[in-house]
Amino acid sequence: MAKDSLKHVGTMVGADAVIRGDLVLKGGAIICGQVHGNVYTEGPIRVARGAYIKGDVMASDAFIGGVVEGKLSTFGKVVLRGHSVVKGDIIYRKLVIEEGAQFEGKCNLVQDNTKKRKSSTHVSDSG
Repeated sequence: MAKDSLKHVGTMVGADAVIRGDLVLKGGAIICGQVHGNVYTEGPIRVARGAYIKGDVMASDAFIGGVVEGKLSTFGKVVLRGHSVVKGDIIYRKLVIEEGAQFEGKCNLVQDNTKKRKSSTHVSDSG
């Protein structure tokens, strides 16, 4: 992994670690071990090959190389690497699924809130 890819990483879960419970983080995270609980981070998350998460994941971006069993939510990009397994719905703005990735669930595109705000602020004068 290049130094630039570690730029926004504040937490790293080692390959021999098993965490039971939710993780709530400010910066990005790299998961190499197991997490049995939800993972919430304001930064990007990388789930390494061989890693396992049983719980929902919410991050700015997600790069999945391992297994995620739960809903995966981002306001940015989701990348499912060729050896990844995701069992759960994905909410995303951009989605990349590499050949060989396994995905079971529904995909939902994040709606652009600026368009909603513009249309909801329109006021008509009916009087």
